[in-house]
This record gives sequence, C-alpha cells and structure tokens, in this order.
Amino acid sequence: MIESPCVKICTLDVRSAVCLGCGRTLAEIAGWGSMSAAARARVMAELPDRLAASHASEPAGTTG
Repeated sequence: MIESPCVKICTLDVRSAVCLGCGRTLAEIAGWGSMSAAARARVMAELPDRLAASHASEPAGTTG
C-alpha cells in the first residue's frame, strides 16, 4: 500500500492551486500512484511548508 498524505479534506485553494487538506497540487494527486517512492518522499517533505503558506494566506476567521 502506498503512503498518502490525504486527510479526506479535499478542497482546492484557487490562489495557490493546492489542496487545503493535504497540500498537494492536482497533478501530484492525480499522479501519486505512479510516482516513484523518492518523488513521493520529496513531495511529502514540501507539504508542511505549503500548508503553512496556504493557511497563512486565508482571510481571518476562515480556519478551523
């Protein structure tokens, strides 16, 4: 089974084009199963920074 960062909150941020739940782009989500383990690990390492940047750009009062 392939590890996935999906947290079942599939909402795309229109400004950054990343999922607000996992931080991946649509291309990364679509190609996740065919990516090499190294490519998935590279994306996983980038996700915390992407999510932090995405949540920082949300208007006040919109985060859970």
